[in-house]
Amino acid sequence: MIIVLGGDGTLLSVARLIEKRDVPILGVNLGGLGFLTEVTLDTLYPTLEQVFQQHFIPQDRLLLKAEVLRQGETVAQSYCLNDTVLSKGFLARMIKVETSVDGQFLTALRGDGLIIATPTGSTAYSLSSGGPIVHPGVDAMIFTPICPHTLTNRPIVIPATARVEAVLRSAEEGALVTFDGQVGIHLRQHDVVAIAAADHRIKLFRSPTRSDFQVWRTKLKWGEE
Repeated sequence: MIIVLGGDGTLLSVARLIEKRDVPILGVNLGGLGFLTEVTLDTLYPTLEQVFQQHFIPQDRLLLKAEVLRQGETVAQSYCLNDTVLSKGFLARMIKVETSVDGQFLTALRGDGLIIATPTGSTAYSLSSGGPIVHPGVDAMIFTPICPHTLTNRPIVIPATARVEAVLRSAEEGALVTFDGQVGIHLRQHDVVAIAAADHRIKLFRSPTRSDFQVWRTKLKWGEE
């Protein structure tokens, strides 16, 4: 296994680095909120004992594979545990993005951008943009517009088997695509960002005594006055 000491960002970078290696990850939270790194430093050694006794079970997490196609050629690609984001970058203007799902036209979105998130990433940027929280056991992707000009463009949940394509139609320079908020590439007009589920999953160790509902309740302070 791999033990990651840090915050969620550190774990996301490791998840991309290991790619197709079937190695489970144990996240130890040295950062702030920590949805993914739920083990605290003072509980690390008792947790390791439980891992060695096989009380902790690795949980499969959906991984996205994103590609940037320019005139039919792949100019960038990355795996994403949280999300792939098209954004206007430093532009003051909105960008226009045409989207399709499995080759079927969905919408021509005008706004600050678009997030395609996994259930793991549903508590990250997508949540702050009005997207739903999706349990990691649900095999789905979340399509979340960022500040859409047409207010009826709302987040939707689509099957994990789908292939999403987003075509940048704006001519202004500055728009970009980022992978898990850490790696980015500038886009040109007519560039296509294609997102689909990867053919492998990431394994994260999760506590047998803390459900995802408890994590959400604690991290998001539900029920507190």
